[in-house]
Amino acid sequence: MELKDLKQKFVDALTGIYPPEELQSFFSILSEAYLGFSRIEIALQPEKEISEENSKKFNEAILRLKQFEPIQYIIGETEFFSLKFIVDKSVLIPRPETEELVNWIINETQSKESNILDIGTGSGCIAITLAHQLSKTEVSAIDVSKDALKIAKQNAHSNKVNINFIELDVLQFENSKELQIHKESKFDIIVSNPPYVRASEKDLMQTNVLKYEPEIALFVEDKDPLLFYRKITQLSKDYLKPEGILFFEINEYLGRDMKEMLEIEGFNNIEIKKDIFKKDRMIKCKKL
Repeated sequence: MELKDLKQKFVDALTGIYPPEELQSFFSILSEAYLGFSRIEIALQPEKEISEENSKKFNEAILRLKQFEPIQYIIGETEFFSLKFIVDKSVLIPRPETEELVNWIINETQSKESNILDIGTGSGCIAITLAHQLSKTEVSAIDVSKDALKIAKQNAHSNKVNINFIELDVLQFENSKELQIHKESKFDIIVSNPPYVRASEKDLMQTNVLKYEPEIALFVEDKDPLLFYRKITQLSKDYLKPEGILFFEINEYLGRDMKEMLEIEGFNNIEIKKDIFKKDRMIKCKKL
């Protein structure tokens, strides 16, 4: 089968399920992953012969896309901050707004020696990117999921950074001394992108997210949507250095509630930052 015929078959099979521009993007992503072709090469080599083995890969991808499986899980990787990350159903697919959070931290930290803790690391995208971008940092990362930590460790290895990974459920431990994860047990920065989508907001989520991405990393009960934030903030009182900074990615609808909670817990210099879509998406504050 020639490349142009493969592309037409792909588009025909998925037309009506996805918009045309998304289909073009999917085909380009799969062509790079399976064939090693760039967008330009796809355009310049329409008569390139495609092997039966590679055609089968596209057929399998079509079936999975019809079930709304995310393209990142189909190819097994994604890009974050120009780095490659392995992803599967045990970890969330990194989002652009999380890149904005990471960029904010980098801008605050560039020339400083820093110890950083990432809570709820998932794929490791935050911790690994910070370690990669900030040569003077020492980074630790924790997660409750063994499967997520396995992926994060692979990502750290492939991106050639050293991260101290620890399996821990921040909601379960009570004695702060149980969390001995750094030789000084104090951090300049603690960052977290915890579960923050309220159960009542599930109807707003896309099918591919609801069916495939891990619920444990996404959702909280409506009765206490700040559960993880409050626990991490209280933990940070023990583990941040004086003048240490706490960064969160947040639910766009809960910025005011977050600010009030942080004030009650004794943090100051609170700043809420909007993402590129003008939504309240990030917050930082300082330990008194």
